[in-house]
Amino acid sequence: MLSESDLKALWLTIQLALLTTVILLLIGTPLGWWLARTRWRFKFILDAVIALPLVLPPTVLGFYLLVFLGPQGPFGDTSLAFTFPGLVIGSVIYSLPFVVQPIQNAFASIHSEQLEVASTLGSSGWSRFASIALPLARPGILTGAVLGFAHTLGEFGVVLMIGGNIPGSTRVVSIAIYDHVEALKYGDAHQLSLVLLLLSFLMLILVYGLNRKNRTGLV
Repeated sequence: MLSESDLKALWLTIQLALLTTVILLLIGTPLGWWLARTRWRFKFILDAVIALPLVLPPTVLGFYLLVFLGPQGPFGDTSLAFTFPGLVIGSVIYSLPFVVQPIQNAFASIHSEQLEVASTLGSSGWSRFASIALPLARPGILTGAVLGFAHTLGEFGVVLMIGGNIPGSTRVVSIAIYDHVEALKYGDAHQLSLVLLLLSFLMLILVYGLNRKNRTGLV
């Protein structure tokens, strides 16, 4: 059985993943739509910025976030470092490409003719987006949500740098596992690791299942 502190870390991690996923969907859906439809010549620069967390070491990203959100940053006395809101900001930035890219690809795969026909029938831009684009891009949006949630579950470097290890506030599962290993409590580490393993596996099954249904035309 998981200890009380480990259960708190697990619950905090799930809260962080859920909140991060919701924020990323609110940001990533319109952003993915714009990136898929725009002809802005410098779009590749924004694509590179969004994809940067894929290649940037988590500790580097976490360090700059720590500086930005710390007492010397623009927020001054209202430092967000070593707080749950700080973890949310770091998680949103770190998981951004895992949500935006699937959504962008889903919108990009929509044939322009489908939207043009609706336009000739007098459909507004918002109506075309809500009634045509969103339903067609649903598999990509769901995939992005699942990937964003699963990626946030396993964060370590970023959350350690920006949140530290405060029980009940910033101590997430990945940090709890590290603490157990450092204390040579491999049994406790195994239990928490198994929980993350099962959750991650279920997330991947959901992603591949959604993609399979999409390919077979069931979604």
